[in-house]
Amino acid sequence: MNQIMEKMVIFYARACGVILLGSVGCILGYLFYMGFSGINLTLIFDDVRPLDALLLRQPVFDGLLPAIFGTLILVVLSVSIAIPVGIAAGIYMAEYANRKIKYLFGLFFDILAGIPSIVIGLFGFSAAVFLHHHFMGNMYPCLLVSALSLAFLVLPYLIRTTQTAIENIPEQTRMTAVALGASRFQNIVYVLIPRSLSGIVSGVVLSIGRCAEDTSVIMLTGVVATAGIPKSIMAGYEALPFYIYYISSQYANSEELMSGYSAAIILIMICVALYSLAFFIKRRLSIHMFYRF
Repeated sequence: MNQIMEKMVIFYARACGVILLGSVGCILGYLFYMGFSGINLTLIFDDVRPLDALLLRQPVFDGLLPAIFGTLILVVLSVSIAIPVGIAAGIYMAEYANRKIKYLFGLFFDILAGIPSIVIGLFGFSAAVFLHHHFMGNMYPCLLVSALSLAFLVLPYLIRTTQTAIENIPEQTRMTAVALGASRFQNIVYVLIPRSLSGIVSGVVLSIGRCAEDTSVIMLTGVVATAGIPKSIMAGYEALPFYIYYISSQYANSEELMSGYSAAIILIMICVALYSLAFFIKRRLSIHMFYRF
């Protein structure tokens, strides 16, 4: 009876995996079928020479280049703000916090992770308006407000993945460096972080995906349909998620709808490139820390 149940569980798990992979494959296949043929230089640069557009000699109005630049800058800025705070808080939760603080902060982070992104966007918009009226007259919804809002949105994922990755290290490995005379800080830097890099990078990858795809936050905190390439972090910007949203809801003909599919493919490619960069950095850090230790 136990063997039959075990075989049924294994079959069910494999079937779920096949269904999941098949669903993802169907979605990506349909997306590439509909939009891959529309990806060309005209879609990205319009009628501007690519070199002139990349060197900012001539603005691009109808192409996707400003949205691509805005998405990249937004994701990099958001993750750069969130990573140091999230990893530091995760290390504190795993190594320094007592049981009561862990419970209290853990409850707070879980609630924060469950807050809808539109609420975070509304908070960022309200904060920008408040600062504009009371402290900073030149503060408006902009790239910086969007980046801070997205960083606040992904902090719970970074904190929880870092905390879990460190806490899952075996006790024997955890105490080896301490037994040899290393301080707690040295143990964290040379043993715990290298051993938990896979879990930490998983949180970073999840954060990159969340920052790149979230539309509700950026709609309220600074994204503009025709802003061009942002000149500073205090300016408006364009982003691919917002472009996909409004082109799919307000397209005038089939060509505009196809450009939305093509923009979605470009957004996926950007995410894959950022994921690959995160894994490359993880690999280099792992090798560096291993030889240094």
